[in-house]
Amino acid sequence: MMKTHHFALAALASSCLFASGAVLAQDFQAGSVLVRARAVHLDSANKDSTGLGLSINNKTLPEVDFSYFFNKNIAAELVLTVPQKQTVSSNGIPIGTLRHLPPSLTVQYHFDVGGFKPYVGAGVNYTRFSSVHLLGGAADIKRNSFGPALQVGVDIPLSKQLYLNVDVKKVFIKTDVSAAGAKVGEFKVDPLLVGVGLGWRF
Repeated sequence: MMKTHHFALAALASSCLFASGAVLAQDFQAGSVLVRARAVHLDSANKDSTGLGLSINNKTLPEVDFSYFFNKNIAAELVLTVPQKQTVSSNGIPIGTLRHLPPSLTVQYHFDVGGFKPYVGAGVNYTRFSSVHLLGGAADIKRNSFGPALQVGVDIPLSKQLYLNVDVKKVFIKTDVSAAGAKVGEFKVDPLLVGVGLGWRF
C-alpha cells in the first residue's frame, strides 16, 4: 500500500510541474471526446473469508479510456484494458493463476479551477475472470463480478488538445471461491488503481 501512496504522490508532484500549462485550457463542449492512455498501478486489498489467506499480486498495467462530454461539466468515461494475468497465493505461497478483464463505466463531474480540470466520478465495474488454474483444479472461482467504481482525478492542459492526467480509482471486485463444487468463502480484490497518462481532446 505504501508503494501505491508513493506512486500517487509522485504523480501529483509531476502534475504541478505543468501548472503553467493551465492558461492553455479551453472548456469542453457538448460532443467533445477525450481519449487517455495511462500506466496504472493495481494495489489489491486482498480480503478473504475462506481461511486460505488468498491474495493476488500487485502490478502495473496499461489502460485506455474514452470520455464523452454531454456538456462542459458532465461526461461519461469507459475504461478499457487487456486481460491481466495474476498469480494467486495462499498465505504467501503461489497456488495458481488467473486472468481478469475489468472494464468500468463512470459518470463524471468536471470542475474548472483556474484552467485545471479536476473531476470526480462514480459508476460500475464488470470483471470477467478466465483461465483460472487453482490447486490443480481442486479450487475454482465464480467467473463474473459486478461492483461500484469510484474515482477522482485531474486533467492538466499541456496544449489546446493535449492533457496530463492523474487518476485514482477504487474498484470493488469480489468472487465466490469453491472447492469440490461447494462454496468455501468469498475473495475480495477491491483494488486501488493509481494512474498517470496523457489525454487527447477531439
